[in-house]
Amino acid sequence: MDELCLKPATELARLVRTREVSAVELLDTHLARIDACNPDLNAIVTLVPERARALAEAVDQRLTRGEATGALGGLPIAHKDLLPTAGIRTTMGSPIFANHVPETDALIVTRMREAGAVTIGKTNVPEFGAGSQTFNRVFGATRNPYDTSRTCGGSSGGAGVALATGMVPIADGSDMGGSLRNPGNFCNVVGFRPSGGRVPSWPGELGWFTIPVLGPMARTVADAALLLSVMAGPDPRVPAALDEAGATFAQDLGRDFKDVRVALSTNFGHLPVDPEVRQVIAGAAPVLESLGCIVEEGCPDFEPADSIFKTLRAWSFAHGHRERIRTRREDYKDTIIWNVEAGLELTGEDVAKAEAARTALFQKVQAYLAEREFLILPVSQVPPFPIDTEWVQEIDGVTMETYIDWMKSCYYISAIGLPAISVPCGFTASGLPVGLQIVGRHHADLSVLQLAHAFEAATQMWKRHPSGLPDNV
Repeated sequence: MDELCLKPATELARLVRTREVSAVELLDTHLARIDACNPDLNAIVTLVPERARALAEAVDQRLTRGEATGALGGLPIAHKDLLPTAGIRTTMGSPIFANHVPETDALIVTRMREAGAVTIGKTNVPEFGAGSQTFNRVFGATRNPYDTSRTCGGSSGGAGVALATGMVPIADGSDMGGSLRNPGNFCNVVGFRPSGGRVPSWPGELGWFTIPVLGPMARTVADAALLLSVMAGPDPRVPAALDEAGATFAQDLGRDFKDVRVALSTNFGHLPVDPEVRQVIAGAAPVLESLGCIVEEGCPDFEPADSIFKTLRAWSFAHGHRERIRTRREDYKDTIIWNVEAGLELTGEDVAKAEAARTALFQKVQAYLAEREFLILPVSQVPPFPIDTEWVQEIDGVTMETYIDWMKSCYYISAIGLPAISVPCGFTASGLPVGLQIVGRHHADLSVLQLAHAFEAATQMWKRHPSGLPDNV
């Protein structure tokens, strides 16, 4: 049964649906995997096995009665510890919420449960999801399974590790400046940042603000698309939600890429990028050409995205944390305090200028993509770094000024809301994962999944699992 834990979610769903494996058996196998792997890695921070067993038994009972179980029927899932889960502790990685138990579920949690998913617990995050390094004062750090002395990235770091080690077959996450893509990249799994509004976020106060998004993580692109098909779709409470139904993403991802033009850059034209990362990204060109793509070197100028993203991020941080910073300052890490205080110093004109620059940059990149369907880029500018390093201070001789500067390769894309995916691409000489970032046109989420799926099939890098995983028996 141990081999089940590394099978694609699409295959596991089929096995449950055809009753070759029961949902309870699948749950027990994954719980055993968690018992074996999690103590060393700290990916899943809250576990609810009794609740999970009741959900799994309900799936099996529906199958016995000949009833449909939903697209995710019987699949174990752990939710990011930023998402409200009714009756299950949700800490947001903060001492302030260390014992917080919500009374309601996030919308996507409800959707996944109604589709038959089996909630087993929560995955670790940085404090309030801030920073692409998963550690906090409530649960500690989450370790990279490819090298436990290294970080798994973040903020969906616990999800990335749980997937890479077979503790869960699917996981949800969120992404403001790279929090789905960076841990996907660092853990050799798939992290997909959908277009803003593709996955409605409820509850939430900033219903029109679409730089933060929710999205799927999985071991394969088809698995991510399966989960997205359940997460996506409109909701009348969310004003920015897109109208397209999630079922769009349940279709076959096969597509012919003959003569499809793509632009590839190993450094966005100007960013400092670790030489080993650049080498792996450059190696994607012949793979894309083998798929029929016409690959050219190039990238639009994203430099205005830096001030756009930092301004809007600081504005949203000030809104979300200003009151608690005043009363619980000692319970916040310094980087969040800095981000909030930067937001409090902004004027209305600062925010207006950022929005105007954001619109201009979006239009410039869209014009560039009118002649090329995809951008091919690095996900992160560095490989996984030491776990005791809070944030990267220098890349290839260039000093980083803030705790997020090393993630420009992700947040440049976030600034204008294009769909983007991290798909396994290769490894450094020391065996650390490097992902490829595929960026598509405005609202072209399906096309991004299709190219990632073709690239994945050509490379098979997703099958290179961490060595030394413990057995469950």
